Amino acid sequence: MSPKQQRGEATVELLLDAALRLYGQEGEQGLTVSAVTKASGVSLGSLYHHFGSIDGLVDALLMRWLERLLGEMVTALERSRTARTGVRALVRTYLSFVREHPAAGRLLHSSHADRLGMAQAKQLRDTQEARLTPLAGWLQRHVDKGEIAPLAPPLLESLVLGPVIGVSRRWLAVGDVDLDEAARVLPERIWRSVSTDGA
Repeated sequence: MSPKQQRGEATVELLLDAALRLYGQEGEQGLTVSAVTKASGVSLGSLYHHFGSIDGLVDALLMRWLERLLGEMVTALERSRTARTGVRALVRTYLSFVREHPAAGRLLHSSHADRLGMAQAKQLRDTQEARLTPLAGWLQRHVDKGEIAPLAPPLLESLVLGPVIGVSRRWLAVGDVDLDEAARVLPERIWRSVSTDGA
């Protein structure tokens, strides 16, 4: 990698890190061009060169953290030996990720993320295919073995992740959910919702 490429990558990192810090402190309204350039020490021209706009920066930040979350979930599945331990690991991994990275969690569960997801759902799935394929494949293998109910993949994903996303949103927005309790209760309840025998 050339020195120019290294400088470009360092600039991108500075902008993304500053944007996440600002988002954690101020929310979406704090993500202005002037705030990001001031917090990062990067010029306005560099921000536009690398991301095109503040929305482009936020979209890149979202994709970075979505990839990290999906990567941790796939790793948790790969370490699981049974369908039950895999579902439980997915739930716990998601909740742990949100607890450890609350600013990124807020961004991933934000109205901006929702808008992007609704407007570009297919493109998002396509760009994350490398992460989503192992998850879908894992679910299908356990459906084929008769351990997970033979439901359409989107329904299985919703049954496994829907409750976790709901709890995470509530914890991030309101704070009246005990994540330790959720990590104790939800994995087994969710497993029962997708297992073939409900036990």
